[in-house]
Amino acid sequence: MPAAVILAGGRSTRFGEADKAVAPLAGVPMIRRVADRLVDEISELVVNCRSDQTDAIREAMAGYPHPVTYAEDEEPDEGPMAGIKTGLRAVKAEYAVVVACDMPFVDADLVSYLFERAAGHAAAVPKLDDGWYQTTHAVYRAQTMADACDTSLLAGNHKILDPLFELDYVIVDDEAIRGHGSTESFANCNTREEFEAAAARF
Repeated sequence: MPAAVILAGGRSTRFGEADKAVAPLAGVPMIRRVADRLVDEISELVVNCRSDQTDAIREAMAGYPHPVTYAEDEEPDEGPMAGIKTGLRAVKAEYAVVVACDMPFVDADLVSYLFERAAGHAAAVPKLDDGWYQTTHAVYRAQTMADACDTSLLAGNHKILDPLFELDYVIVDDEAIRGHGSTESFANCNTREEFEAAAARF
């Protein structure tokens, strides 16, 4: 089975002083909410984080039914592309879904469909009608995407779309997303207000 990479290394600047990855969302750390929704689609989990986060996240992930690897950023605060690269490098499976730690409504059916669409390609990336590529809610051929990220970073390009354009990737459009899941899968909790609204839903 494939893997998942959860990105948790951001500084949560819009969230306040607390680390949103482990903030209790209706009693459960948010990163665990994300991981639990992926259980049936994966056989291994990688968490990309800063070294100062690892202990708290490890505690949040205690008892998770799949092996969990902690891929710490060698240089923190390098942006999501660096986090994706670091996380994917630690993956053993050929393919991995990458999900941000602040997406507690990630849809397992949609993730399954993304894995189907990615097969034989380097990536399957959702693109909603607003034109936004959901690169932190996408499936990648792990080492291929990590290599492409390395190339972009070495060239000084930090925009996450840059490595994609060098790969054979599939766009999953709004209609396909709605046909196999929900756009709620992309809802994230960047602010305290969004976090409290999500908590109320749980």
